Amino acid sequence: MKMLKIFFVAAICISTVAAYAQKTRTESFKVGGECGTCKKKIEKAAKEAGATYAAWDMQTKILKLTYNAGTDVVAIQQRIANAGYDTPKFRATDAAYNGLDKCCQYDRQIALRSANCCGSDDCKMSGGSSGKDGKCADMTSCKEKGCCKDDADCANKGCCEKSGTADKDATAEKQ
Repeated sequence: MKMLKIFFVAAICISTVAAYAQKTRTESFKVGGECGTCKKKIEKAAKEAGATYAAWDMQTKILKLTYNAGTDVVAIQQRIANAGYDTPKFRATDAAYNGLDKCCQYDRQIALRSANCCGSDDCKMSGGSSGKDGKCADMTSCKEKGCCKDDADCANKGCCEKSGTADKDATAEKQ
């Protein structure tokens, strides 16, 4: 009987520890913004959407997140965009952006260019120099970085093209 009690107590302790030891994930991505007010709003939006830790750097425009494995990071980016700040996956609506304080209104063109989903030279379109087939040359890399869920998503976002060269090459081929 004493052994059964010890086993029961041990089982409860192990299950309690397992419940608290949820796996966490970390991620970093660019978010448009300018000042300390932006920092507060971006971090607040991320935490409201499920991040356990959020720190946005005003200089680099990089948001570092920690969140539980079950949290939807896409929902975090959507909440940040709803607050008026562009993220790699979502552009804030004009109404949300225009609702920001004047000091918070960043150059959206720069933010969008820097939001290239993969952010590296590794992610290019396949199909020769023209990238005419609209597929990522290394879809695994794009998926691992959370850029694109499939080739169609990648082509729609244009994220694997480097500075629009695929479009220019494709146009040149047609002529």
